[in-house]
Amino acid sequence: MVFLTPFQVLLLILSLFLVVCFAFPINEVRGLTSFKRAIIEDPLLVMSNWNPLDSDPCNWSGVSCSMAGDHVIKLNVSGASLKGFIAPEFYQLSSLQELILHGNLLIGTIPKEIGMLKNLKVLDLGLNQLTGPIPPEIGNLSSIEKINFQSNWFTGKLPFELGNLKHLEELRLDRNKFQGTIPASNSSDFRSNAHGLYASNGSRMGFCGSSQLKVVDLSYNFLVGTIPKCFEYLPRSGFQGNCLQTKDPKQRPTTQCGGPPIKAHPGVNTKHKPPTKDDSKHQSNGPEPAWLLVLEIVTGVMVGLLFFVALFTAVHKWKRKPSIIIPWKKSASAKDYTTIYVDAEAMRDVVTYSRQELEVACEDFSNIIGSFPDSLVYKGTMKGGPEIAVISLCIEEENWTGYLELCFQKEVAGLARLNHENVGKLLGYCRESNPFARMLVFEYASNGTLYEHLHYGDGCQFSWTRRMNIIIGIGRGLKYLHTELDPPFTISELNSSSVYLTEDFSPKLVDFERWKTFLSRSEKSSGTISNESADCILPKSLEGSHLDIQGNIYAFGILLLEIVSGRPPYSKEKGCLVDWAKEFLNLPDGMSKLADPELKEFRHEDLKVILEVVNLCINPSSSMRTSMGNLCSMLESRIDTSVSVASSLAWAELALSSS
Repeated sequence: MVFLTPFQVLLLILSLFLVVCFAFPINEVRGLTSFKRAIIEDPLLVMSNWNPLDSDPCNWSGVSCSMAGDHVIKLNVSGASLKGFIAPEFYQLSSLQELILHGNLLIGTIPKEIGMLKNLKVLDLGLNQLTGPIPPEIGNLSSIEKINFQSNWFTGKLPFELGNLKHLEELRLDRNKFQGTIPASNSSDFRSNAHGLYASNGSRMGFCGSSQLKVVDLSYNFLVGTIPKCFEYLPRSGFQGNCLQTKDPKQRPTTQCGGPPIKAHPGVNTKHKPPTKDDSKHQSNGPEPAWLLVLEIVTGVMVGLLFFVALFTAVHKWKRKPSIIIPWKKSASAKDYTTIYVDAEAMRDVVTYSRQELEVACEDFSNIIGSFPDSLVYKGTMKGGPEIAVISLCIEEENWTGYLELCFQKEVAGLARLNHENVGKLLGYCRESNPFARMLVFEYASNGTLYEHLHYGDGCQFSWTRRMNIIIGIGRGLKYLHTELDPPFTISELNSSSVYLTEDFSPKLVDFERWKTFLSRSEKSSGTISNESADCILPKSLEGSHLDIQGNIYAFGILLLEIVSGRPPYSKEKGCLVDWAKEFLNLPDGMSKLADPELKEFRHEDLKVILEVVNLCINPSSSMRTSMGNLCSMLESRIDTSVSVASSLAWAELALSSS
């Protein structure tokens, strides 16, 4: 007969107690709470009843449990406008069968740990803002039946590992940025890694290995090659809008299919190691007298029962109290998320600067040339290099969340792809933790802003010819941003203060106010300028569309009025510029009254063209508005800035600027 020591008896009783009181797996609760921590904005409060003190999440919004109530089998939080990213801790929901996050504002990449959800049948991440490639670990979802990744910003090649999904019936990858061929088959040998996370170098049949496929939608990507023969039974509409070699006339034009060579897109380098457990072994030191063992057992049982009663009473009293919802402390995990979620591929080609070298270049950050509520702008000179403008974000480390870090990376990657003579060039960025710093480094435009020259400068330096050149330069820059980039890029606050002038008065569009779009998310933005008279710049119909192309076009019209008239967009004495100008816009005899009285002369033909463009920009009817490409063509073709038409004053100006 084997006797137990009092310690072992106590452990047995406590184990039984914990099994009864905490039947729901604690790791699944952790997985859900990690998901909520990664959500930064929940405007519809769909997760408001996710109580961190509640060990049973089966009553949480969007969470469904098994019949026994012991596992989470479904998470459906769709159409809720959630902002944030997908936490890798989802792998702890080992019994999850459906993950539906459709129609939110999730950013970042799909964590590779998703591939550990062996029971997952439905994975719907459609209509979000997710980026990066599909991780090959998706091929480990052995039970998956439906995948929906449509309408995101995914890039890279389609992984062969999707062919490992033998039960997959529906695959929707349309409206993304996928490139390369449609993987049909591969004859290499199959091997899996030591942890069983994903298959690589495998005997993979590609998509043709998914024999159960009934729905495949790969439309509106940038796929090349041919449609695999194993897909001949599928509708052709699922392959249109690509660059495929097919007779289908609904493929992209060749002008859209001449992109850069396809590069490998490694996944986010996230590492997650589940907690380990140390096994302790207790060995007896020899036989004990029988009466002593009996006494120890009785004593242990009594102590255990008393402890059990005390715990039961405490738990019962605690449950009778109203639930206390403790605010989620994002700062506790913010540092972890800022180090985990680094989109290395997006940031790979952007130059990084140390805080120390920027401090030296900017004279100990004493040379301030701009100040905004959320940022400071410094002027500096790199050692043996160009003059620079450095934007430093004004935010404390404890307020810097994973969501902001991803937004910062997204903005840096977006700015780094801009390359046009009339757009400010991003030279690099600074990202350090000690001391905390997030900075952007731009090329410096030595002549200040257009606003300064229009309203505080010397009128004789700003002739009609120079103003026309600046207008055409701004138009070309906006045309490039709106029509030559995919996705398009917009200026968050387009006005004369966002136009910088080089030494030869060439305009450069620089968006130093862009950080308001995510640093002050809760603050209502006017769309083009932040002041008490914002309605003068953007009408009610476009309010809140600060990243909208239509908002940029409307603001461009106001900017043209400001350049030709010399008046600010708003003044307390004269009110809104656009209201004043509307009195003369359609009057042939009144057009000359719009010209800046400081001008010695101007060309009526040019002014007529400018006002035609202004009317198109600010027209309240969307059907009457036109694209930036058409507006730029009107300006370039009908305004002559050659020397032959320049006035004598312009001749003097050109001679002065070239000297």
